[in-house]
Amino acid sequence: MKTIINEPGHPEVKFGKTGVLLINLGTPDSTSWWDIRKYLKEFLSDPRVIELNPVVWKIILNTFILTFRPSKTAHAYKQIWMNSINQSPLRFYTTQQTKKLKSKLSDPEVIIDYAMRYGNPSIRDKIKNLQDQGCEKIIIFPLYPQYAAATTATVCDEVYRTLMNMRWQPSLQIIPHYESEPLYIKALVNSIKKKISEINWKPDLIIASYHGIPKKYFEKGDPYHCYCLKTSRLMKEQFKEIEIETTFQSRFGPQEWLRPYTDKTLESLPNKGKKNILVICPGFSSDCVETLEEIAIQGKESFMENGGVNYDVVPCLNDNDDHIFMLENIVNKYLIK
Repeated sequence: MKTIINEPGHPEVKFGKTGVLLINLGTPDSTSWWDIRKYLKEFLSDPRVIELNPVVWKIILNTFILTFRPSKTAHAYKQIWMNSINQSPLRFYTTQQTKKLKSKLSDPEVIIDYAMRYGNPSIRDKIKNLQDQGCEKIIIFPLYPQYAAATTATVCDEVYRTLMNMRWQPSLQIIPHYESEPLYIKALVNSIKKKISEINWKPDLIIASYHGIPKKYFEKGDPYHCYCLKTSRLMKEQFKEIEIETTFQSRFGPQEWLRPYTDKTLESLPNKGKKNILVICPGFSSDCVETLEEIAIQGKESFMENGGVNYDVVPCLNDNDDHIFMLENIVNKYLIK
């Protein structure tokens, strides 16, 4: 470890390192009501996530949503919680991605770590920790392939807030999005092919389900919708055997969100003769409550109740070899040799 040599009595200062911080959305610490409530409060208090009058929204959030929503959300998390290690899948896979990326980027001058935008470990704590280890440069890698203000931009917000309170700031680079990165598209297509090789039926249609955003965010100029369609188009160009249709999931509240809606699409497909469906969620870097509970459990139940015959879900890229190779290649573009 390099250190600055100072006069006697001066504290040791470490330097010369580069930090790479993978950042995912976040996860509650447990499935308890209070941990779920704490997580939801941080998440739903973000003005980029909920763009309403802050005074009005604070009343709604604290009076109604944080009273009733935690029980429903806790039930969803209990369906997919990894009880043997007492972790959510998102935390487990983000940790695995970090460990495997460390093994690939074995440069002793590069420190790899991860943080969550909401919940633990926090961005603030991890940036401070990287600086304490001597990182004069930090590369922020939000694990959101398609940029949106409610995801990538809010990571940037928290990073900048952290730097505002640091006397000695590291230099900073942020990887903004990678929706059209060739290795990402290849990894998605390979994951589709792998799943198809494992099932004994042929899908009539593949649904590419992305997390939605309110339509008004798109109308205000958010590029997220365009990035999602770009990813889908590039997948179609490399995988032409089965039609791929883009939909949007996880809407919240009464306002209109990006269409078509995943849940409504799944309900309607059997009546259109599409009774064998495969779903992939390209916008999620790790399996989580949205992919495992909302899509794999609720989505299947809805599809089968409406006349579906076969239904399966392609796992997220998680910590598979293609994904780690892609992460390594993207990070290497930002490392100064």
